[in-house]
Amino acid sequence: MITLVRRAAALCALGAALAACGTTGAEQAPRPAPSAPAPSPSPSRTPTPTLAPGPAGLTPVFEHGPRTDGTQGAGRDGKPVALTFDADMTADQGPRAASGERFDNPGLIAALRELKVPATVFMTGRWAEEYPDEARSIGRDPRFEIANHSYSHYAYTDDCYGLPTVPKDRMRPDLERAYTAFEKAGVPNPMPYFRFPGGCYDKAALKELSATGVTAVQWDVVSGDAFATDADAVTRQVLDGVRPGSVVVMHCTRSAAPVTEEVVRAVVPELRRQGYRFVKVSELVRAANGHA
Repeated sequence: MITLVRRAAALCALGAALAACGTTGAEQAPRPAPSAPAPSPSPSRTPTPTLAPGPAGLTPVFEHGPRTDGTQGAGRDGKPVALTFDADMTADQGPRAASGERFDNPGLIAALRELKVPATVFMTGRWAEEYPDEARSIGRDPRFEIANHSYSHYAYTDDCYGLPTVPKDRMRPDLERAYTAFEKAGVPNPMPYFRFPGGCYDKAALKELSATGVTAVQWDVVSGDAFATDADAVTRQVLDGVRPGSVVVMHCTRSAAPVTEEVVRAVVPELRRQGYRFVKVSELVRAANGHA
């Protein structure tokens, strides 16, 4: 049995807070969604790299790329590192958004563009519904790639930081409903990557999602930006944790992670000074497959 992932006190706080703002904790019945998690690539596009299924055909889990120094594997001109941003919004947070709470972070996206930083955004379907123009803008920018963070941001296991739980038979529909939301927002070619809400999964969840063909993407560096107010402390935590091939988890949610833009503006030049180059998750997955 794959043990339940428990990642960082910061994500614990974020999960608990997101659950606390729910109204009933009940998920709406998902609408029909495509059976495939993402459109097939056109002949002119390089096929999206994914990992082979795990034992017994379970959904594979990716945490970081090869620990290369930039001379082989994922690297061409520096040590690769992927910054990832969770665009979190739960299925029942509409009233809070309507009252003015911001679950987006346009300043962060603008900073990434200004600094010319590729990134992977793990987006919930509910976020794409709330901010379709932003979702479409991010998805159409070749600097970024959008991946799946579920529709509801409800947990795929029991006891996941207080988040409401998706029943086992609704896990695949919840994932597929997110892709439907991306399509309606005008997001082209979302990636076949999935990040479990709260980072919590077990063997049963991996089995339920196996037919979708996604690769589950976790991380090896927790930024600690969730609800943080000390940007310097978060910056230090990222810089202390990054190694070649790292996947860093941060958040694209202004109300829940207010210092993330400031952290990015500090982390990016320092990592570049240390010889790192920024890549999307797909490049690390491709390197893990030996196709760099």
